[in-house]
Amino acid sequence: MKGHIHSIESFGTVDGPGIRLVVFFKGCPMRCQYCHNPDTWEMSGGTEMEAEEIIAQFQSAKAYYKNGGITASGGEPMVQIDFLIHLFQLAKENQIHTCLDTSGVTFRPDNQEYLSKLDKLLAVTDLVMLDIKHIDPEEHEKLCAQPNGNILAFARYLDQKNIPVWIRHVAVPGITFKREPLYRLGRFIGGLSNVKALDVLPYHDMGKVKYERLGIPYPLADVPPLSKEEAKQARAVILQGIRDFRGEKQQ
Repeated sequence: MKGHIHSIESFGTVDGPGIRLVVFFKGCPMRCQYCHNPDTWEMSGGTEMEAEEIIAQFQSAKAYYKNGGITASGGEPMVQIDFLIHLFQLAKENQIHTCLDTSGVTFRPDNQEYLSKLDKLLAVTDLVMLDIKHIDPEEHEKLCAQPNGNILAFARYLDQKNIPVWIRHVAVPGITFKREPLYRLGRFIGGLSNVKALDVLPYHDMGKVKYERLGIPYPLADVPPLSKEEAKQARAVILQGIRDFRGEKQQ
């Protein structure tokens, strides 16, 4: 079995705990306006690799990754779920920590064949980094060209399965950097018991050069980057929503 791989980063420090080997998968149904990896959208291109090759690359520098592991990112790694299961199964056989960086957009709660595969994947997944792009359904579709219903359902499914989750959210000026959706996101997260961390990332436009190189118009060309201080403010609003929801629940 071979996977379609865009690239591999050998020194990942923001894609899960410790120093990690980050495998960027090809293929993604999302079209997020701030995506900085548009070259991962299509399955074409990239490199065909066997899972054993990736494990061997990790093992060749095992001491280097002693506090880390392997992260599957993309693109959307669950587009290639069969290969992803195989990769993570091999990783666990070699006592390697596994992290899945996903939007959850492929989740299909009404498809038993899919759920069977997903459960196999989660059985060998130590941590999920879940990107929630926008809490509002209509605004999410504008931002990502996909609905968010299955994404939020996936978050709840991970909670039911007690899979540790880190939530990631990008704060974008004029789009997600608004008190009301940030607070609503916090209230949603407040209903989950498996969230171990919350990362609020400031929007940046460093992906512009890729769009130019690919001949794709950059959708947010007129949107300025968000400051780190503003990202802290956004995180504070989300945390307030979490606290309020949990406080009301205890009453």
